[in-house]
Amino acid sequence: MIQERILELTEYGVATGLLEPQDKIFTVNRLLELFGLEELSDTAIAEYGKRAPMTQESAEEALEGILGEMLDYAAEQQLIPEDTITYRDLFDTKIMSMLMPRPGEVVRTFRQIEEQQGPQAATDYFYKLSRDSDYIRRYRIKKDVKWTADTEFGTLDITINLSKPEKDPKAIAAAKLAKQSGYPKCLLCKENEGYAGRINHPARQNHRIIPVTINGSDWFFQYSPYVYYNEHCIVFNAEHTPMKIERATFAKLLDFVSQYPHYFVGSNADLPIVGGSILSHDHFQGGHYEFAMAKAPVERELSFAGFPDVRAGIVKWPMSVIRIGGRDRERLIELADKILNAWRGYTDEAAFVFAETDGEPHNTITPIARRRGEDYELDLVLRNNITTKEHPLGVYHPHAKLHHIKKENIGLIEVMGLAVLPARLKDEMSALEEALIDGRSIRKDGVLAKHADWVEEFLPKYGITPGTALEDVVSPEKLHEMIEREIGLVFLRVLEDAGVYKCTGEGRAAFTRFTDYINR
Repeated sequence: MIQERILELTEYGVATGLLEPQDKIFTVNRLLELFGLEELSDTAIAEYGKRAPMTQESAEEALEGILGEMLDYAAEQQLIPEDTITYRDLFDTKIMSMLMPRPGEVVRTFRQIEEQQGPQAATDYFYKLSRDSDYIRRYRIKKDVKWTADTEFGTLDITINLSKPEKDPKAIAAAKLAKQSGYPKCLLCKENEGYAGRINHPARQNHRIIPVTINGSDWFFQYSPYVYYNEHCIVFNAEHTPMKIERATFAKLLDFVSQYPHYFVGSNADLPIVGGSILSHDHFQGGHYEFAMAKAPVERELSFAGFPDVRAGIVKWPMSVIRIGGRDRERLIELADKILNAWRGYTDEAAFVFAETDGEPHNTITPIARRRGEDYELDLVLRNNITTKEHPLGVYHPHAKLHHIKKENIGLIEVMGLAVLPARLKDEMSALEEALIDGRSIRKDGVLAKHADWVEEFLPKYGITPGTALEDVVSPEKLHEMIEREIGLVFLRVLEDAGVYKCTGEGRAAFTRFTDYINR
């Protein structure tokens, strides 16, 4: 069986373009060595020869099964310490590394395509490589639950993330006992390329990165292994240096979209609570996707003294966004820097905006850059991370009432209109639907009780009395649609909580006070 899987994986490599036909014998021999085998039998060759040739499509469908059987064999032969998801992931990455081109070859091919066919063809090549290599695990991404929710601010994207595997208890215990290492310093460092991994750090032997120069500094470009949206990429500093929003940030973002105009790119904020999960390594996220915020119109135009050539306005969005645009990116950089500096030092007690308390800074910006034809566009999202006794996780953070759905930080991806929700919600929503159909008490259920207030709040909107068995009232399919719609509305409220200036008369008046302050 293992010999046939070796032949099958080698053919997968040829079908997807990871391997040239002349690489087949070499790759088979490398895989035999990996599995501690000395030969390939005539029987295995004959049996495998009866199969139909692979296509790109059939290869993609077959990969999960091929690797699964290889991993089962590895566990049986004690080639991995434990038959757990963590050790299986470490080993299957090593398997896939046998099919991978060297980094220099990938970079050379990328540059050749970029020069001959343009930047979009080059990123198409690199994205396909990142998927075919199983760095992006397509079969796990397919498990993510995705839908959209229509709101007054546009169509929001909702996803329940199931592609990032939860660590098993044995792996968690082993990680605590494992020797702590400072190499690589974090998950974004360039030293991850080709790294074998360990119990507390993922393997990256099938990972490749592309060097890019932005604003005269050395950075790298890769894809996210979890792909929350189309061609979800990460652009990261060649050095392990902390996140910092400054004038150079705007220059780097605009330089990147100048080189890759089919992509947007943005940065998480540089302060805790309103920043991303990795503040220790300067990086951006981008991709080939248009979020609801990018589609949102300007609700009120602005003018800034000294910048008559720059379009500006407040965006109709639940968070507080100033959009600026124009042909000259240097002018956008100058104005963005002016807005950032004004916001860093701005206090408006009436609006509960404090630049700092007890020496701790609170104001920062989440910036996003994109192209509009020949023009450049920057969205500057005003952020504030102040906390209070009432809101210990942040005043401009999802409030406690919404934590049953979303408690995590609101980073760049959520800011733009994509909810990345925890995996637990898939089973919880399924159980909730069953309980509602049967008329069982949600409050008495240990897992579902946290959703009770929310359910009792939204059911009357559909003419349903809370506590009513819905079996004869609404079909399971309609109930599922109802739950998805209401989760989308919860996410809208999450964004409203995260917005510094609310979409009310009072909130917009306070927003105007700040934009007037910029012009002083």
